[in-house]
Amino acid sequence: MSQTDLDALADGVVIADGAGLVTRINTAAAAYLGTELAEAVGAPLSQVLALPGPDGRDWYSTNQPYGGLSTRTAVPEQSWLLPDGTEVLVVARIHRPALDDPVDRVAVSIRSGRGRARLDRERSDLVATVAHELRSPLTGVKGFVQALLNRWDKLNDDQKKLMLTTVSADSDRLSRLIAELLDVARIDTGRLQLYARPSDAHLLVRRVVDSVGASTSRPIELIAAAELPEIWVDPDKFSQVVTNLVENAVRHGEGTVRVGLDRLGPDADFAGVCLTVADDGDGIAPELRRRVFTKFWKGGGSGGSGLGLYLLHGLVKAHGGHVTIGDAPGGGTLVAVELPSEAS
Repeated sequence: MSQTDLDALADGVVIADGAGLVTRINTAAAAYLGTELAEAVGAPLSQVLALPGPDGRDWYSTNQPYGGLSTRTAVPEQSWLLPDGTEVLVVARIHRPALDDPVDRVAVSIRSGRGRARLDRERSDLVATVAHELRSPLTGVKGFVQALLNRWDKLNDDQKKLMLTTVSADSDRLSRLIAELLDVARIDTGRLQLYARPSDAHLLVRRVVDSVGASTSRPIELIAAAELPEIWVDPDKFSQVVTNLVENAVRHGEGTVRVGLDRLGPDADFAGVCLTVADDGDGIAPELRRRVFTKFWKGGGSGGSGLGLYLLHGLVKAHGGHVTIGDAPGGGTLVAVELPSEAS
């Protein structure tokens, strides 16, 4: 690989020969290590890779890449700090012509630790979100069950029924949250399984509208075009998408939630159906619409796990569809989901 190609790599690369002298280094590694290319080439690897650790030892003395067992082929990824406090992740490959031969080359890769720090923050956010979301329904379940156990003989049937109904609702909420988390994990790892088949969009949406409408005082209006084509979806996952959209619309605004179903026009990317859900809330600013499908996004500081729209986007994309956000007529937010009528 030429020096130009080496310098084009995003990660820092340092290569040393069997004598422990640096033979190649790219500009990214030189920038990380605070050295010049000309000064580094020919210098000892132990001097160039002087990344100090908290115990006073550096990367080279800690890992001894030229020592150890003859079966050793790598130094696993480790976190080290640059002199300015920036975290970098360092990994190395150890090369030998044969198991009985001494090391003839060590290749070290250095990359920024920002990606891992961001992943760690996301994991922390997920743990905090899950803990918060689970605590509320669990507290309700525990409280009502304890009251039923302690006061069963003193409660009348109506009181018992109210408590058990609340426990059932909180249990359903817990089940939905756990299902959301599992689906998010499957989307992130590419292991989401869909059992798609031709489905009646009008029938599935009507069931969701009736179900959500029974638990809210907000009016929900469904307007569906005649003779809609069937859509190629997993009915359970599609119902999850519709439920997410309708419940979001119910939480934002005070007037009627409008749900629409129509056949996609000739200019669409595929034949199918467009589902729209509109509310009369404050709407979402255009500059924020790219962010609403990211994890933990909560518009206006509203409650919830912040995973609903991320999950919605992943489910729609997995079906080969599109989801967009725009302005509802008269104000508010309009979410449009386009789904194909044939397998993609």
